Amino acid sequence: MKQTNRQTGFSLIEIMVVVVIIGLLASIVAPMVLDRADEARINKVKADFKNIQTALNLYRIDNYVYPSSEQGLEALVTKPALSPVPRNWRSSGYLDQLPTDPWGSKYLYISPGETREYDIYTQGADGVAGGDGPNTDISVWDQPEEQ
Repeated sequence: MKQTNRQTGFSLIEIMVVVVIIGLLASIVAPMVLDRADEARINKVKADFKNIQTALNLYRIDNYVYPSSEQGLEALVTKPALSPVPRNWRSSGYLDQLPTDPWGSKYLYISPGETREYDIYTQGADGVAGGDGPNTDISVWDQPEEQ
């Protein structure tokens, strides 16, 4: 009886075909997944803006003014010592802690804003003013108001 020592396995061409197919699938799926991640970050920004706006409105109801730019959003967490010092500041604060944007930076606050009483914004993924795509600056007033 003749015994053949035949090796089994995949040839280099078969492995290359599988790698090419995986690469094609990844090139189709990756953009869809990345777009969803950017969309989720923008949704987080919108939710954070709503929470901060609610806290700012409560602050204003209690103290008749919004925090100044110098006091910043920190005035919603700890009682400001800078003028105008709020007389009716809630002992528990208006927020437990300040949220950070999806890219790990603090939200920026200006009062008075350019066109409104205040402005809250983030400078996007790059943390620099301007940009497009994920680097776009997002302002609380850029968002369409839901009814």
